[in-house]
Amino acid sequence: MSFFDNKVILVTGGTGSFGKKFIYTLLNEHNAAKIIVYSRDELKQHEMRQNGFNSPLLRYFIGDVRDRERLNRALHGVDIVIHSAALKQVGACEYNPHEAIKTNIDGTSNVIEAAIDMGVKRVLALSTDKAVNPINLYGATKLAAEKLVVQSNAYAANGVTRLSCVRYGNVVGSRGSVVPVFFEQRKKGKVTITDERMTRFWLTLEQGVQFVMKSVEQMQGGEVFVPKIPSMIMPDLAKAVAPEAEVEIIGIRPGEKLHEVLISEDEARSTVELDDFYVVQPAQTLWFGHTWEQRGAKLPDNYRYASDNNTDWLSIEDLKKIISPIEKEHFGNK
Repeated sequence: MSFFDNKVILVTGGTGSFGKKFIYTLLNEHNAAKIIVYSRDELKQHEMRQNGFNSPLLRYFIGDVRDRERLNRALHGVDIVIHSAALKQVGACEYNPHEAIKTNIDGTSNVIEAAIDMGVKRVLALSTDKAVNPINLYGATKLAAEKLVVQSNAYAANGVTRLSCVRYGNVVGSRGSVVPVFFEQRKKGKVTITDERMTRFWLTLEQGVQFVMKSVEQMQGGEVFVPKIPSMIMPDLAKAVAPEAEVEIIGIRPGEKLHEVLISEDEARSTVELDDFYVVQPAQTLWFGHTWEQRGAKLPDNYRYASDNNTDWLSIEDLKKIISPIEKEHFGNK
């Protein structure tokens, strides 16, 4: 029996790349009682229905995470919330800072407050490696969202609600990722990368969904779950997507890092390592989320889990295998 069987599950940002894959997996591999798609775009909800997401288990709620009253209505009777709604384009967040704050910070706060008030049992929020030592507004808003989720367990402790986060790197082929950009650039015979030294963590949508499901099942409240995932260098990705194309170096853009970090040296002091993931335990010791040390190992001093010091790397051939199904499904074979 699956942990998700007979549960009512709501996904904020349910029409996004992650949301659709998560819901598809729930429908095909689990026996949820009801799945609620919560998003603000009626066209994307209509397109989901047209593309086969028309199960009688599905409910489509038009609503924004900025709207607390609408969240209260949508969360009535819900057992689990997967909070994936966000403004995530770095450039758009830089240009529209107030909007990014309203969605990523205020919206997360609304989800938390509504979940506690409505008696939701588990809330898992999606974060990003850009939240660690952030240098752009998107990363800063996701760091603030993480803090909100983790620390909210302190005043949810007397109730049933538990809240945790997952934090991972770039998702192959997700909306707004570099892979679709490279596919378009390939048509003109030239792809652009900002710096040939740049490295990134990499995982597939399927890996992200499975990690979130595993984290929901295991969470106690207050943890940040971090998967062990491979790194890649940008020139290798360019060669995997467009081996015949010219590669142009255009320079690092504002808000970009050469390398991303999933666990900082300071966080490592409260982090536990398990076989295929890490758990950043909450800094506060007044409540729960601190029994992971009985299952895993503490990290050594000055440990840093970054995309440039990773022990697991994707080769060009590895990248080709990952990209191939995405190319066939979304971009054709050209």
